[in-house]
Amino acid sequence: MNKKKISRLKKAGKGRQVAALPVRWTEDGKLEILLVTSRDTGRWVLPKGWRMDGKSDHQAASIEAHEEAGARGYIHKEPLGKFRYRKQLEDGHHLPTDVQVYPMVVETLDKTWKEDGERKRKWFSVKQAAKLVHEDQLSDLMRMLKRKPKKQKALRTRAKKNKPL
Repeated sequence: MNKKKISRLKKAGKGRQVAALPVRWTEDGKLEILLVTSRDTGRWVLPKGWRMDGKSDHQAASIEAHEEAGARGYIHKEPLGKFRYRKQLEDGHHLPTDVQVYPMVVETLDKTWKEDGERKRKWFSVKQAAKLVHEDQLSDLMRMLKRKPKKQKALRTRAKKNKPL
């Protein structure tokens, strides 16, 4: 990120990012979530990034899922929810950042992808994923999926087409 963008973000007092919530249905009908490791700490996170000029937020989230996890599939145009975290900027400052989360039913995983040398990816049960992420609001969002996954329109629309990877 360049100094100009960092300056703009600090002046605004908060950041806005988009994330994909990559999911798949197992053969026995259970929902799984694909997480990636962060580049700096190695903790498990959703693929996410800054909003992109010329792209809708769901398109940007899809691009992040592909670049960070090699995931391709159907991404819903409406966010499932949001969470807030403290983003550490390159200059060391922390910025409160709101993240809109877009559900993505993964149809394929690339064997190699843009950031595969920098990140690991792994499928987790919804319960495991909710325990691994550090943001309470994101954990709550995942737990809501565990309780009623088929009630989520975005997951119902493609569930029949999803095949185990």
